[in-house]
Amino acid sequence: MRNNNNQINVPEARQAMANMKQEVANELGINLKQGYNGDLSSKDAGHIGGNMVKKMIEAQERAMSGNR
Repeated sequence: MRNNNNQINVPEARQAMANMKQEVANELGINLKQGYNGDLSSKDAGHIGGNMVKKMIEAQERAMSGNR
C-alpha cells in the first residue's frame, strides 16, 4: 500500500496548488499528464517542487511587506 504524506493543509487550496504545479512545469518545459506522473524523473519533480516553493515564499514575502 502506498503511504502518501503529501497532504494539503487547506483543502480549498487543492486546485490552486495543482494549477501552480502545472504552471511551473510548463515554465520549465516539463510535460505533466493529468493524474499520475510516476514516470517523472526525480530531477524533474525536484525542479517543479523547488520552483513552487520559491514562488510561494516570494508571494508570502510580498504579502508580509504589504506589496501585492
